[in-house]
Parts: sequence; structure tokens; C-alpha cells
Amino acid sequence: MPPAVRFGVNYTPSQGWFHHWLDFDLDSVRADLDAIAALGLDHIRVFPLWPYFQPNRTLIRPRAVEQLVALTDAAAERGLDTAVDGLQGHLSSFDFLPAWTRTWHRRNLFTDPDVTAGQAAYLRTLAAALADRPHFLGMTVGNEVNQFAAGPHPDPDPVTADEAGRWLTRMLDACAEGAPGRLHLHASYDAAWYQDDQPFTPAHSARLGAVTAVHSWVFNGTAQRHGRTSVPAEHHAAYLVELAKAWADDPHRPVWLQEVGAPAPLVPAEHAAAFAEATIGNVLDCPDLWGITWWCSHDVSRTLADFPELEYSLGLFTGERRPKDIARVLADAARAGHRAPAARRTALVVPAAPDRRSRCAPGGDVFDAYFRLVADGTRPTTVLDTRADDRDHLAARGITDVVTPGQVLPALRGGTRS
Repeated sequence: MPPAVRFGVNYTPSQGWFHHWLDFDLDSVRADLDAIAALGLDHIRVFPLWPYFQPNRTLIRPRAVEQLVALTDAAAERGLDTAVDGLQGHLSSFDFLPAWTRTWHRRNLFTDPDVTAGQAAYLRTLAAALADRPHFLGMTVGNEVNQFAAGPHPDPDPVTADEAGRWLTRMLDACAEGAPGRLHLHASYDAAWYQDDQPFTPAHSARLGAVTAVHSWVFNGTAQRHGRTSVPAEHHAAYLVELAKAWADDPHRPVWLQEVGAPAPLVPAEHAAAFAEATIGNVLDCPDLWGITWWCSHDVSRTLADFPELEYSLGLFTGERRPKDIARVLADAARAGHRAPAARRTALVVPAAPDRRSRCAPGGDVFDAYFRLVADGTRPTTVLDTRADDRDHLAARGITDVVTPGQVLPALRGGTRS
């Protein structure tokens, strides 16, 4: 029997957002966790803010680490496992980088030897502090750290793909040194799959770490182009799960939908539950799914300034811990059980070359062909063009038919699709 799909939520504290680490209130955390556990979820993902935990390269605050352990223990008391992100990094449009990497101390986050030594020490310390906790799942190196490596970030830390791979390997090794045998991974936002010049590549995501993480947000052009109830919008998360499989060396490598949400106004509040139900149902039809972790648990308080408007209302709960309809959708899915889906027999060919990733993005021919197949009733997966004739690879994944975007889409006539 395959393992059960995990259902969880990214924990955003109801009081103080992630700034709660500055005024840590375990009773408030416990009340938040009570609400989450009542939904029948089995895990949370938590975010220590890096500058608060490591304000100096050689100072990792013991009290902050103790608070992280206390939060993990409180979650365990409620039957919740905890996954911990390390290098925060970037959250909800804000960057959280320690002063020893910026301005007068400006050093590259991925290649400077002092910075990378400090990062490794920090990740190792957090992992070691939790290593003896049975409800600790493992570390994610950081939240969408690839956004620091290239545009559209306004002040990127340039890095090559080889350098990014070496950095990820070193950080994952540090996590494993602190807590051997746990589920350690890294996470990129969708530029890793869609942006031609992004140095963090699909191969990094699909081959480094214990599982592949994907983050699905339809504000990337999908909902704008196609609408919230369209096939591309409601299947976008499933698309990323299946797209990730093309680069994996293990034919059954697990994929974790580590972030997915219903962003207003593209998905208005009154339609969020329906969007969640469709998204979750479609993702559950993906083989080798590790789990679904919704973004996020609690709304951001309107007393906090300068967030993008959509960030305030993404929670399953209001700031007063009242569940929304979308919370009930996730609870129903978690409690319903899940039968492992059949293999996806049809594979769409995708380019292996990193500088052709934009073909997979909204507006690209791979993207359009995939959703044409879905609309026509096919359950597609993907395969690299370099593996499309590899019979052993195809057989291991249960693939019996391989098609190219050109075979799926209508012929181009006069420069437009007819």
C-alpha cells in the first residue's frame, strides 16, 4: 500500500504574523494549533525568521531555538507533525535577511564562504535541536530562496546553476548532519520551472533532497489569462506536480505540494472554497503525491501595514480563529481518505534545456498543450525530450503514449492558432 497523502497547513500565527517570534506567546500559539488540529490535519510548516534567530553570523540565539522547540512540542501534543523552514528569507513580499549579508556587509548569499558557513551552522543547529522530537518531519532549506538569485528581485545575488547546486547540496548536508534520517528538502517558487534565466533549475528541485517541493500560485498569469474556473487555473497545482516528474531520476519520487492558496481578487472570497475543492481534487489524482500543505492557517491582521492586498485574506481562519468555508474543504479532504490513483499513461514532451523553461510557463506551448489534453479528458504527465525514447524510463513510470506539443495544439496558420 502506498503511504497516505499528508494534509497540512503553513502556520501563520494569528497574533503578530511571523513577528510573533519577537514577543513569543506559547498560549496564543497553542490556541492557533488547537484550531488547526480540529480540522483533522496532520502537519504544519513553520517559519523561523532568519534575522531574529541568527542576528550575527556567529550568534544563533538559544532562546529563539528554545521557542521553536516549544512550538514543535505544542504541535506534537495536538497530533501535528512539524516541518521547519530555515533561511527566511522571503515571505509574503518581504525579505528577511540578516544585516551581516546586506549594505555595508554586502556578500553573496550563495557563494561567499563566510556567509555559507554561517548558513550551514544555523541550519545544523535548528535541525539538531529538533532531532530527538518524533513529530519533527525535517528541514526545508528555506522558503523560495531562488527568488534572491535572479530578477525580478530588485537586488539579486548572482549565481550560476552549478553554484546553486553546490550551495543546495551543502545546506541539505548541514540539515542531515543536525538531524540524520529526516525529510530534508529545499523549495523554489515557480520561476525554477518557468523562467529561462533562473539559476535554480528543475533538476535541482527534482533530484536534490528527499522529496520535490512545488509551490502553486495562479496569480502567475494563469488566472489572469484563463480565469479562476478555467481548466488551467483549477489544474495548475496538478500540472506542477506532474511537470516536476519529468526531471526526477527516481520514477516514483514523491512530490510535495508545499504551498497552494486561493489569492484574491483573482479568486474572490466567495469562490475560494470552490477553487480549493477543485484544486485539491485534481491534485489527488496525481500518483506519488507526498502531501498538500495549504497557504495559510490564519489571516494577516489589518493592523499590519504594507502587505500586498491578497496576503491579508489567504488564511483558513480569520485572525479571531474562526474557520472559513475553505477550512471545511481542507478538513473534508483530510478526513475522506485517499485511494492511490492509477498511473498517468500519456506523457507530454517537455524541453530538458533550462533556457527553454518559458515554454512550460503560462502562454508557452507546453503549458497550452498540457491543458488541451486535460480539457479533452486525458490524464497527462510529462517527460523530458531527452528521455522520450527511453523505453525503460517510460515503463518504470507506466507511460504508454508520448506526444509533443506540436501534435496536441492546432497547427499555426498565419502566425495565429486557428
